[in-house]
Formats: sequence, structure tokens, C-alpha cells
Amino acid sequence: MNEEQKMSSIKRQNLIMKLLRDAEEPITGSEFAKQTNVSRQVIVQDVSILKAKKEPIMATSQGYVLLDKQKSQGLLERIVVCKHTPEQTQEELNIFVDHGVKVKDVIVEHAVYGDLTASVMVSNRAEANRFIERIQETNAVYLSSLTNGIHLHTLEADTQEKLDAACDALKKAGILVE
Repeated sequence: MNEEQKMSSIKRQNLIMKLLRDAEEPITGSEFAKQTNVSRQVIVQDVSILKAKKEPIMATSQGYVLLDKQKSQGLLERIVVCKHTPEQTQEELNIFVDHGVKVKDVIVEHAVYGDLTASVMVSNRAEANRFIERIQETNAVYLSSLTNGIHLHTLEADTQEKLDAACDALKKAGILVE
């Protein structure tokens, strides 16, 4: 990368915020890096600085989003407890999204660190597939592997019926813990 073409950190951070405000969907660190002629790691650092300045940026499995854009008017939330093997993760996500339910996060209770929460933000099969592919590409482990498969999800849907139907399907699949 040519030093003359690099953008200053302040300009990059301002551009990141502008792009996030205008975005219809998440933006990856790699996309930001291409637009600003820096490495993805520099973008990660910029986002960390912006978060420290109280900018409402959230990293999801699909890329960065502004939390303000994620606040949904009139949507219902429910927290459910699930237990399954890593191999059943795709099935679990598909059950949720096939019933019109968004999986906002995954939460596990760690013996030392307490509650660990990670953003998932999956609302359709394409996003579910990308989430699974990302886990496999990076050789990451599922948080639920820390707790013998037990974990919680915060779910979001526009009707109680969708949440109920997803939970009924999870129960039939032996994934829902009651």
C-alpha cells in the first residue's frame, strides 16, 4: 500500500461511521479496508477506538452494524435455553429462521468469566449458512462447547405465534430445554 494513498485515522473513522449510518446491511472489515487502502486489522483498531468513544457499533457474523439501526420497533423478544451438539447448530438456526425468527445472540455461563454473550444476528438461511461457514473457515469453536452444549439465545419476531412455533419445532427436535 502506498503511504500517500492511505487515509488518516480520523478520516477513516468518520468514513466508517458515515458508511454504517447509510448501510442497509452489515459491512465487513475487509470491505472497509478496501475502501480506505489499509489492512483489516487497522479497521478493527479503528472500530475499537470508535466503540471506546461510545459509538454504537456492533460486530456481527455478517459484519459491522450500528446498534441504533438494530433497535426494532414493535418486535417481540424471548430468551430460550437450548442444548445440542455442534453438528446440530445448522439445524437449530434453520428452525429459527424458517419460522420467521431472528437469532440475536448466544449466551453461555462460564465458570470463571460469568455470562459470555456473542452477537449472531441471523434471520434467514443465507445468513445462517454464512455463520456456519465462518465458524468452519476460522476453525472457531461454538461458545456452547464451553458448557456441554447448553446455551441461551435472545430471539426476535414480529408475532408471538412465530416465537411459539419455533419453540415447538425446537422441542420436537430435542433441542429446547424446558
